Amino acid sequence: MAETERPTHPASADDAWARTARHASSTTFFFDFDGVLSPVTKDPSASQPVPESLGVLERLAAKVARVAIVSARPVDFLRSRFGGLEHVDLYGLYGLEVLHEGDVVTKPAALEYAEPMAALAAEAEAVLSRPVFVEYKRLSVALHYRECPERADEVERWAHERAERANLKIQRGRMVVELKPPVDQDKGMVITEAVRDTGCAWYFGDDMSDIKAFDALRAREAVDPAFFGMAIAVANDETGAEVSSAADLTLASPTAVAEFLTEGLRRL
Repeated sequence: MAETERPTHPASADDAWARTARHASSTTFFFDFDGVLSPVTKDPSASQPVPESLGVLERLAAKVARVAIVSARPVDFLRSRFGGLEHVDLYGLYGLEVLHEGDVVTKPAALEYAEPMAALAAEAEAVLSRPVFVEYKRLSVALHYRECPERADEVERWAHERAERANLKIQRGRMVVELKPPVDQDKGMVITEAVRDTGCAWYFGDDMSDIKAFDALRAREAVDPAFFGMAIAVANDETGAEVSSAADLTLASPTAVAEFLTEGLRRL
């Protein structure tokens, strides 16, 4: 991007694709999984990417410098959904795990929490009856109350009590509260590190944790006027308003994301 070319927000889709086409070799695309590449499901273990997204991500990776998925899901889960994609990097558990070129790297400070999290998941299963869904992620435990929203206060209270007792972090999401190791790591930190040597980056998100990634793009623009960041929200009736207010553009659904990328690829 030329020194005289300054990012303008909110950028139109046409303008954003034109900027990206000029700098495709230094552009990275980042995607959340749930709500962005896959519809949010009542049973989190059943979530699958929309079929159109698999091919479009592979084609996109051939056109730009890098494509990566940045998710609260573990790398093993993401690999089971995207294992056939050769050129897409996977960040699991908000970046506590990273799969790059076949190798999985885990933040050392988080490893000591594997056994405590297994015990916490077992306790949650015993105490929080169905339909609360306990998702054990090896290094974190997510408590989903999508099928019983009337129990939100009960689940939140239980999570906070356990977090305080065990010195854990709390992460809220769409009808879910998650207990995580007290390790300084979030999606914003992933993006901050990943865009240091890029000229352009896009991030697609739908939940509160994704706003930190949007903020990381803005922070990069503030220190490097030649950098262009594009923040894309995916609409939902739970956190959609807050996420959209922090984004440049909003798309209607994971299917709309795949369609948007397919159209954009024609311009790269």
